[in-house]
Amino acid sequence: MKLILASILTFFGCGQTSEKNKGQLDNDKKLKMDIDKGFQIDQPNIFVPWNIDEKTLTDLFKGQDLKHVTTGYYNINCTSLDSLNCMLGFHFDPRSKGRLNELEFFRMNYDNQQKSFDEFQNAFTNYFGQPSSTTKGNEGFNNYEWRLNNVQIVHYVFDRFGPEEHMRIKKLK
Repeated sequence: MKLILASILTFFGCGQTSEKNKGQLDNDKKLKMDIDKGFQIDQPNIFVPWNIDEKTLTDLFKGQDLKHVTTGYYNINCTSLDSLNCMLGFHFDPRSKGRLNELEFFRMNYDNQQKSFDEFQNAFTNYFGQPSSTTKGNEGFNNYEWRLNNVQIVHYVFDRFGPEEHMRIKKLK
């Protein structure tokens, strides 16, 4: 009975949270976005829904430094996932008159591949939890994949004229 009363009081913000439940509540707080619906950028503070067209994306970022790189592809320097500062690319499918279905996280400078990989991996693990799968990868790095409902997140390095890191979130159909 005491546990039920404590749970009810905690639910209404009147009680103390036990150490046992604190970790779960911390994890729940971290998930500030419904990744199935879109992606929250911290700086600038913009929520980007999946399946929008290019005009809607440019309207969302009006007054920001969103760059149109090519048909169906834009990018911006931003902060997300609480403290990850990097470039974020927006991919549309099909490229012409398509809908947003993929986000690409990258850096302009990869002087320290290990440091970059670790920073991306830590940010995504801290935010989305442990990957759904881990496999042996290339260039001394593992491949990681998260499956969150209809969203796939991948992180890996492959050799394309030297090691190339890929950190992507894709909305599955």
